[in-house]
Amino acid sequence: MNLMKKLWTLQFRSVGIKLFVILFSSIVLLSSVLGLTSYFAAKDIITDEVAAASSQSIVQAADKLDFLLTEYEALSRQFALDSALKGDLEKINSGELTTVAKVAAEDRIRRKLDLVKGSDERMYGVRLVSKSLEETESYKSAGVSGLRSDEGIAERLKQIEDAKGEPVWFPVREKGFFDAYTEPSLTMGRLLRNLLHPEAEYYMLIEVKGKALTEMLSNLQIGMTGEIRILNTDGNIVYGADNAKLGQPSYIKVSEEQDVEKKHSFTAADEKGSPQLVVYQPLTTAKWTLMGYAPVSDFTKSADKLLYITFSVVLAAAVIALLIGYVLVRLVGRPLGKLATLMEEGERGNLRVRTNFKGKDEIGRLGHSFNKMMEQISLLASQSEMSAGEVLGTSEQLVKASGTTSLHAREVASATGEIALGAASLAVEAEKSHANVEIIGSKMSEVTELNTVMDASAERVIEVSDQGTELMKLLVEQSESTVEMFNRIQENSNKLRESTHLIRSILSPMIAVNKQTNILALNATIEAVRAGAAGRGFIVIADEIRQLANQSNESIQSVSKITEEIGLHIENTVKDINETAPKFREQISSVRESSTIFASVKEEMEHFMGHLSESSASIHELIEFQRQLGESMASVSSIVQQTTASTQEVASMSSQQFTVSEELVSLSQKLESLAADLKQSMVSFQV
Repeated sequence: MNLMKKLWTLQFRSVGIKLFVILFSSIVLLSSVLGLTSYFAAKDIITDEVAAASSQSIVQAADKLDFLLTEYEALSRQFALDSALKGDLEKINSGELTTVAKVAAEDRIRRKLDLVKGSDERMYGVRLVSKSLEETESYKSAGVSGLRSDEGIAERLKQIEDAKGEPVWFPVREKGFFDAYTEPSLTMGRLLRNLLHPEAEYYMLIEVKGKALTEMLSNLQIGMTGEIRILNTDGNIVYGADNAKLGQPSYIKVSEEQDVEKKHSFTAADEKGSPQLVVYQPLTTAKWTLMGYAPVSDFTKSADKLLYITFSVVLAAAVIALLIGYVLVRLVGRPLGKLATLMEEGERGNLRVRTNFKGKDEIGRLGHSFNKMMEQISLLASQSEMSAGEVLGTSEQLVKASGTTSLHAREVASATGEIALGAASLAVEAEKSHANVEIIGSKMSEVTELNTVMDASAERVIEVSDQGTELMKLLVEQSESTVEMFNRIQENSNKLRESTHLIRSILSPMIAVNKQTNILALNATIEAVRAGAAGRGFIVIADEIRQLANQSNESIQSVSKITEEIGLHIENTVKDINETAPKFREQISSVRESSTIFASVKEEMEHFMGHLSESSASIHELIEFQRQLGESMASVSSIVQQTTASTQEVASMSSQQFTVSEELVSLSQKLESLAADLKQSMVSFQV
């Protein structure tokens, strides 16, 4: 299995196989693309041509249908303008005619309807329907069924009335306008208006046989299995081959955008998802659209021949590509494969291989160039073998000298490195000491700054303590004043309490006097009544006195209530003051204690400021000592750095010398190894 994979990989890597695959793929691909492009282009061209021809047919059919509908509209217009008919209808509905005259007028109307119906075989009949929908008051041509009434019929008649005398077309119904026929019919309605005699207005209905539309559209054929439909503005089926679908929504319909574009054709999918070529034309009479559609496959069957031709051409191209590929493999692949085999022999050391290409093309020239190249390589290998022996001898001497130099350079570099390492360590320690001194100085400066800040904070604390002490004294004085005011309020409250008692004692006699006044007024009234006419004046006076006594009693009661409320508020005030006074006394005691604490804080802060001053003086002395130590460490560090720099220069030079020596030894060894390898490789060549 692995052997087969390797053979397949080697064959696929062959230039001949690659040329064959490229040529074969290109020819087959180009043939396929060209054939399929032609196939799809032919389908589009055929579809466009059929769409254009079908559009012309649908436009002509729509014109014929418009002409038919226009004839019936003109016929209804003649009835609307017929003065004799209008006169007969007015007389019949006026009730002024005798029975004989009425029958004669009705006969004239029916004969006129029969005449119209008899002149056109496409009509079921003509009706003049009374607004009352009464059979006896309506007229129809011969052979037409009677009237029916339901909600659907009433709604359709209302549409005629709303049109105000304009024609209204109703879709084809499976059983006619009144659902009474056995065959579908198309109906046009118009209101025969009579402004002077509204009672003489009638609905005129012209019912056209559905098969009349079928006969008119029979010459219109879209494809082999196409269908013709008439749709209203809602997309419902007005007319179609299947009467069971009348009035139902059509799956394929004309959208508003397509109607605006007026291209008369487009492609859409039906219920099963198969593409359909649709052509349409709006009618100018009714607000309907004549539409026809058929499967696109009906028109593109002839283009399928191109697909078979394409497959045949692709197959023929594949056979031709196989033949051309075989020739290329013979002319190019085999010579190149043989040349590759010879070069692999040369790769293994056999420089005596040669080609025997006799052609003068690029393959032949390549074979001659290969033979010349192998001759040149053989000559170069002989010369290289001689030079390799000489180089090997020289490299042995160079290796010995380089080893001695490298040994001495190693000893010098080691001693210099130890000196430089000691100087570097001393410099590092000096740098660390100097850095530590600087850190100590910075810390001392920070401590000094902190002492200054603490000193300022202590001074602010003393100032705040002084302010707090003063505020506490002021608060003590204000609290004592408040206590005195509470005492005065308590005394005033007691006095007010006594005043309310006095007011109550004063009001008691007044109440008694008021009661006596009422009694006296009552007695006066009784005596005046006894006196008769002479005591009427006393009755008035007694009433006035009693009213004054009542008003006084009400005022006294109001004052008594107010006095009671004042007394109650005074009692509550006294109670609150008695409860608040002890708390104010406790507050005064706390304020006095706080004042004492502020004074103690001030004394402690003054002692703290003294200690801070002593600490600041000591820190200033330490800063001076630190500055002197830092200067000494800086001098030592400078000297150590100079010594280290000099030592490092010497160590660097020694290291460079040692490195050069090592490189020289390495190069000598490499030269010796290369000379040996060169000599060994020369042995493998067969010159």
